[in-house]
Amino acid sequence: MKPKKYPKADINRNIGLYFLIGLNLALFTTWRLLEIKTYEKPEQFAELVLVAEDFSEEVPKTEQVRAETPPPPPNAPDVIEIVDDVVEIEETIIESTESSQETYIEDAIVRVEDVAVEEVEEEISVPFAVIEKAPIFPGCEDLESEQERRECFNQKVQEHIRENLVYPAVALEMGIKGRVFVTFEIDANGKVANIRKRGPDRLLEEEAIRIISALPEMTPGQQRGKKAKVGYSVPINFVLKTQSL
Repeated sequence: MKPKKYPKADINRNIGLYFLIGLNLALFTTWRLLEIKTYEKPEQFAELVLVAEDFSEEVPKTEQVRAETPPPPPNAPDVIEIVDDVVEIEETIIESTESSQETYIEDAIVRVEDVAVEEVEEEISVPFAVIEKAPIFPGCEDLESEQERRECFNQKVQEHIRENLVYPAVALEMGIKGRVFVTFEIDANGKVANIRKRGPDRLLEEEAIRIISALPEMTPGQQRGKKAKVGYSVPINFVLKTQSL
């Protein structure tokens, strides 16, 4: 069947071309509209100055006040009477305290007998290893030599630690173990003082301090014939023993 319309009269034949031409025209028009620059027109202001034609000003009238003339000063008396001072005033003389090169200062002579000298005992702290006479632990007094007393001291300290050591329950449950280094001093009165500790856990350190604080009073050590503080250090081992089946 042949189409009834004439092919050249078909309007849809070049529709794509017409669409592109129209799109380009629309874009070009939009671009030109965006490029248009406008400027504000300056507004004209009319200033109106009012000038007064008459510059005359009325000055208010003031009333002149006349002041009275003051009376003249009194005349001096003909006879001047001299009166003696009733109270004598003593003048205070202030002397300068500054000294010059011509001022002689006497040398103060101080005799040796007039100077009071007080003997101050110096508290000496000596390590246990070099002290001349080591502190004596209770029970070691009957030993004769210094070496024997030192060995007895070390042995008594170890026995005291073993007998009084109580493993902290919390540390035992948590499996905390290790070595606590304890340093302390035996003062001039034979008492334990200035305890310092260093260990892996606070619980073990507190137990070590408790054990060392429980040490008995001892005979103080001597250095150069005087009582002296003696420093001592001891490690305390906290070991967990495993039970074998």
